[in-house]
Amino acid sequence: MNFKVFFCDPIYPDRIELGDIAHDKITDHFEQIDWSGYLQKSKNAKLDDIYFHPTFEAENAKTNEKLGISAVGDPDDFKFNIVYTRTKREKVKSLIGLKEEVTENYLTMIHGQDKNDALDCLKAFTRNDREYLSNKIGQ
Repeated sequence: MNFKVFFCDPIYPDRIELGDIAHDKITDHFEQIDWSGYLQKSKNAKLDDIYFHPTFEAENAKTNEKLGISAVGDPDDFKFNIVYTRTKREKVKSLIGLKEEVTENYLTMIHGQDKNDALDCLKAFTRNDREYLSNKIGQ
């Protein structure tokens, strides 16, 4: 299964498409990013020249789910914020019984994660482990 992968350079105004990447190669791409270097680039730039935190994004076109991992903090001591976007379906009570409510682009996030946490979430995303992601990042 392939995922469409993007990177957000802090001082470039548009997402950079890295292309379709096989599920077993995504973590290699993530680990090759010089997170500290991009954070240093942000630190040295004028505030008006910064568009994003350095961010790695993966999209599963089949399920319409997305995972974004952003580095935040000092170049020598940074953490990751992780955003999980998906369609959420839940049963809700109504006057005529239970009905299914659908929320498109439902988003949850978690802050202050280390690199291993980010990699664990990325691996879970590539194997469609929604249970892990929901438990880790939020329902």
